[in-house]
Amino acid sequence: MSLADNNPRRRDRMFVMAEILEVALDGALKTHLMYKANLSFAQLNEYLKLMLDLQLLEMMGNNGKTVYKTTSKGALYLQRYTKIQDLMKKEPNPNLES
Repeated sequence: MSLADNNPRRRDRMFVMAEILEVALDGALKTHLMYKANLSFAQLNEYLKLMLDLQLLEMMGNNGKTVYKTTSKGALYLQRYTKIQDLMKKEPNPNLES
């Protein structure tokens, strides 16, 4: 399941963090993260600082560019967040159908 399948009207902090982690699984530039997660530059910088502090992301140099990559702790966060989202899906109750 992709996070893009969930289209909440107002994204909460945990959802945005999961989006960033999903984009950064194979490494991503800051601009790529900003556009894919639909964040302003200032918003992205706040999330990056938090996620680097929490060790959910790591910064790496690649040909003179800074690449952000999801850490193993970040991948675990993403996996657990996805499981919670799956649990929260409303499924039809066959006992209530007439």
